[in-house]
Amino acid sequence: MKLYNYCRSSASFRVRIALELKGLAYEYAPVNLARGSHHLDVYQAISTDGLVPVLEIDGLRLSQSMAIIEYLDERHPKPALLPADPVARAQVRALAQSIACEIHPINNLRVLKYLIGPMEQSEETKTTWYRHWVREGLMAFERQLLATDAAQGGRVSTYCFGKSPTLADCLLVPQIFNGQRFNVDFSGLPRTMAAFDACMQLPAFQKAQPSRCPDFEG
Repeated sequence: MKLYNYCRSSASFRVRIALELKGLAYEYAPVNLARGSHHLDVYQAISTDGLVPVLEIDGLRLSQSMAIIEYLDERHPKPALLPADPVARAQVRALAQSIACEIHPINNLRVLKYLIGPMEQSEETKTTWYRHWVREGLMAFERQLLATDAAQGGRVSTYCFGKSPTLADCLLVPQIFNGQRFNVDFSGLPRTMAAFDACMQLPAFQKAQPSRCPDFEG
């Protein structure tokens, strides 16, 4: 397996976590988004959308982090990142999509660059934008976690769902890392931050974090 990714890309981070949780070895291929490496012809020939991550596996090139993770989960089912029960699977997917679809798209690097580039907004305005939408999204995520716990009979999970990490945790941890870089206010999110803290006790999450990547520059 070969993973084209960028250390600070939260979408890439998600896949690295899944690979580490499953104990799967892979070749790390850096694509520096900050320097525009994804716009080079050599990478455009690999990624049709010019984004990261891309996973080369089984003679295929797969894109979109959640699709990659679900493929890995189906091909390498232990440990499972999605529950077997259909309702539980839907709940975990909903948690993951709350981050992937509601928070991440309006706060990723190309959106922030557009704000301070063509939109001519200041760094302060960009940061205010980021903090607002990430916090709003995480507050909704917190409510969703609590509702999911209640649906499980009031049992508080160690992670986002249950007693082992799932797809939702693969999404949550990178979003918190990004929020920390921008000094997002995480107060009033006890359930969310407890899940994050539990994840960061595990070697897989520690090994996947940006500072452990070969292309990390501080």
